[in-house]
Amino acid sequence: MMEKLFHIRTKDFRSGCVVAVGTALVFLVPVVPAYAQWAVYDGANHVQNVLIAARTLQQIDNQITSLANQAQMLVNQGKNLATLPLSTLSTLQSTISQTTALLAQAQNIAYSVQSVEQQYQQAYSSVSSGMSDSALFSQARTRWQNSVGGFEDALKLQARVVGNIPSDSSAMTQLVSASQTSTGALQAAQAGNQLLALQSRQFSDIQAELAANGRAADLERARQAANEAGAEAQYQHFAQHDAYVPQAVAIPASGY
Repeated sequence: MMEKLFHIRTKDFRSGCVVAVGTALVFLVPVVPAYAQWAVYDGANHVQNVLIAARTLQQIDNQITSLANQAQMLVNQGKNLATLPLSTLSTLQSTISQTTALLAQAQNIAYSVQSVEQQYQQAYSSVSSGMSDSALFSQARTRWQNSVGGFEDALKLQARVVGNIPSDSSAMTQLVSASQTSTGALQAAQAGNQLLALQSRQFSDIQAELAANGRAADLERARQAANEAGAEAQYQHFAQHDAYVPQAVAIPASGY
């Protein structure tokens, strides 16, 4: 009987203790607000964010480098488009004008096809035995004057060409220096073009000198050929006269 009572009480006690402990726990556990949470660190996400930031910085750096290259390209283009501050065109034109003026001053027979045809016909190819001696002499004198004038013209032109050498040397030195110190492609090209223009002008001088020398030589050869024809015509004039026939001459008788 005692054992059964003890068993029941023990059962009751245990049940009450559980209820009591449960009630105590209810009162001891604090009430946590619903909005408060613990921070959770995600390592993989952090690494991904760092990589994205690094790539973004690299892209910005690449864009800065690209902009710097474009700016330098524009600077270089500006240098390439800069014009050459030196120009020898006026000097070259002045020299060519002086040479052309000397050619225009050619004496007697000018550098003209029409003038050559007309005057050559009059003084060189019209010699015939039917002309009078005075006409032959006049033509011979005209031809001599033409030859002398041709040699004089050639000498003047040679002096002009030689006189151009110092100015050509100075211009060439300036252009070569400008080409070597040019800041861009345009300046170098312009310096090269001016050097070519100088060379062309020098070739023009040589061409003019050769023409003047050839003119003088041709006039002299034409004079010699015409003089031979004139000599032949004069001989024909002399041969037309009858041979000399001696005749008796009556001498008056002396009064002594």
